[in-house]
Amino acid sequence: MYAYIRCWNGRFKHTKHQVKEPTKGNMMKTILVFLVASILVVGCLGGNGKGHGHGQGRGHGGGHDHGLGGGLQVHYYQNRCGSMGWVEKTVKDIVWRKVAADPTLAAKLLRLHYHDCFVRGCDASILLDPTQNNTATEKTAGPNRSISGYEVIDEIKTKLEAACPKTVSCADILALAARDAVSFQVKREMWPVFTGRKDGRDSLASEVSGNLPSANANFTTLLTQFGNKKLNLNDLVTLSGAHTIGVSRCALVSRRLYNFTGKGDADPSLDPAYAQTLRKLCPTPVNPSTSLEMDPKSSLTFDSDYYRALNKHKGLFVSDAALLTNRRSALVAQVLENPAIFFAQFAKSMVKMGAVEVLTGGQGEIRKNCRVVNGK
Repeated sequence: MYAYIRCWNGRFKHTKHQVKEPTKGNMMKTILVFLVASILVVGCLGGNGKGHGHGQGRGHGGGHDHGLGGGLQVHYYQNRCGSMGWVEKTVKDIVWRKVAADPTLAAKLLRLHYHDCFVRGCDASILLDPTQNNTATEKTAGPNRSISGYEVIDEIKTKLEAACPKTVSCADILALAARDAVSFQVKREMWPVFTGRKDGRDSLASEVSGNLPSANANFTTLLTQFGNKKLNLNDLVTLSGAHTIGVSRCALVSRRLYNFTGKGDADPSLDPAYAQTLRKLCPTPVNPSTSLEMDPKSSLTFDSDYYRALNKHKGLFVSDAALLTNRRSALVAQVLENPAIFFAQFAKSMVKMGAVEVLTGGQGEIRKNCRVVNGK
């Protein structure tokens, strides 16, 4: 059996992978075939600015509707703001310049987009600052207090707003910036970003904990939370691969190292040598601000090393280890050690996540300032 993986930049690259026919009971090969065969149906839509859609966009734009959540489109801003691709190029130019100066921004902007989409959908509600009438917006919630990268979104918004007032949404900027930040290392668009999102008007810290997956969540909880966003098991395992870049803090793993069951013990699912390494980095009493690489020695490089570490029981979080507690999930994690499969599946899952509960058409608004609802 042969599978062909689609590439980016608007072209099909027929990369031929031979996969043996699965036999009864051979679940690993079955999942491999399934993943390779289903990889990145939309992968060639975002790269060179040439859409492949069949339906015309709504309104006066020339974009193509691809049936994603809420009717997101390729080149939504064509005829709305500059020439075709001008908005996307403007975002990319700023993001690439910023990431070149500070490579840690790739993980920060990806995390910002992820945290936004899991609460009220991809509506830029995480960007809203507290106000006198709402002192507890999403960004003030515990899991979001370490989020950064807001100033990059502000800079992009200022430039786009000067050229095309009240046209480009903060939600679209966030989705584009996350893609471009991760793509900087390979100098090509790693997944297509469909646009046309509107910005939400509400942001509540109280909605964060119930929607945003926790670093200490078990597999059942993770799968439920992803399912609530119309994301499946493959998306869960694949998007967890975002932990291949970025850092965390000792505070999030101290219980796993020192008091996992309340008896002064470590998590038995954690590789003992890795646990000892982490204890050296996070000695007691734990300094909660001490940083840890989520993917040791590879935290600035977007690759599939996360899965190699995970499959050796060296995932940093309880939520990472949880992926190995389900048979199908664990097998998917093995398959995703293959970089080509991981990159392609990650692209597909990011497109799905970027369409979660989006506001389009007459819903929401286009904020003038990403930190403030219009009229405030």
